[in-house]
Amino acid sequence: MTNIVGKLKEYLDFKNIKPTTAEREIGLSNGSLSKPFNANTTIKTDTLEKFLFTYSDINPLWVLDDSPNMLKKLNLGEVNESLQLYKGRKTKDAIVGMQEVPFYDLEATAGLQELFDTGKPHRVLDTIKIPNLPKCDGAISVTGDSMYPLLKSGDIILYKQTSVDNIFYGEMYLLSVKIGDWEEYVTVKFVQKSEKGEDFVKLVSQNQHHQSKDINIKHITAIAMIKASVRYNTMS
Repeated sequence: MTNIVGKLKEYLDFKNIKPTTAEREIGLSNGSLSKPFNANTTIKTDTLEKFLFTYSDINPLWVLDDSPNMLKKLNLGEVNESLQLYKGRKTKDAIVGMQEVPFYDLEATAGLQELFDTGKPHRVLDTIKIPNLPKCDGAISVTGDSMYPLLKSGDIILYKQTSVDNIFYGEMYLLSVKIGDWEEYVTVKFVQKSEKGEDFVKLVSQNQHHQSKDINIKHITAIAMIKASVRYNTMS
């Protein structure tokens, strides 16, 4: 008999999403997922449908044990790696083969938050393959010099989407910060704890000519950890 609850929990573990975060993103009441996860009991059909609708990259056939691939194989224009699973091993211990990471044109979207909306197709300029690369959701080009010399304008960064609940302080992140009612500020920064309290984080640049800035966490509309970067030393 298929353990659907176990499959959903395995997916969230793989994506580094807490059950409480998933409940909020799906629009469920508190405990709708965490309680069945802890007790290993069943969930309601409408809860499952909302889960699959919200996290549209999960393969429903995998949930039903009819496919070895946790993630969907998307159509042309949308790229996703297939997950090679060994029987009897948990997802977090699975071996991920050579990924094809989609290289997106950020300027062709309305911003980082829209780019992270996996339910929408986005313009893929190319795909990137790097051996032994940690799992990544996508790649974009860097603009500006705030992280120079670690990163320079034109470098490519590969990222893994996450949430503000899963920040590892001191690591480098790609963020979208809301300024006012309409403007979105996309940046790459080190994220550190803020002296202003738990509701704030400090964004720190590598370039010493750029000052650090404390921002309210609620103003972060999208966030991803930087897993790798690519630099062209010459174009000829």
